[in-house]
Amino acid sequence: MDLENMFTPETSKQINAFLSQYEKDSHIYYLHKGNPVYCHGKEDHNSYRFIVGNLICNNLCTITEFHESTGEARKNIERYAKTFRTQGAAHFFSRKETRGQCYKMTEELKSEVQKRLDEGWSGYRISKEYDISEAAIRYHKKNGNLKKKS
Repeated sequence: MDLENMFTPETSKQINAFLSQYEKDSHIYYLHKGNPVYCHGKEDHNSYRFIVGNLICNNLCTITEFHESTGEARKNIERYAKTFRTQGAAHFFSRKETRGQCYKMTEELKSEVQKRLDEGWSGYRISKEYDISEAAIRYHKKNGNLKKKS
């Protein structure tokens, strides 16, 4: 009698002989020998990264096993494990989301750029003076964060 499969749902993906993953009600569950060890929402990417890093660092599975069973890119899995080892679990939940944001164009810099625009400076001159791209200035003008001199 195969006790391990007795507790593992039939729809689960085997990661290795002891670890499996299955989805139910928009949550993903990780089972070790049929017992749930982790769970995260399908759209909760930080929890997913934490769990994958934790599984690898605790030797519950290898990078290759996880990659082959889920299709996740090896580089991503390596990154999650390295981050878990070097920065700990708190990093996954306390980091500030910065993707899609201009890291150079701070509120303070916007006010400086606006002041120069009001003085009649060109976007090119401002970009050279403040070491930002001219495209960043155009982008903020287009979105209404900066205004041309009237």
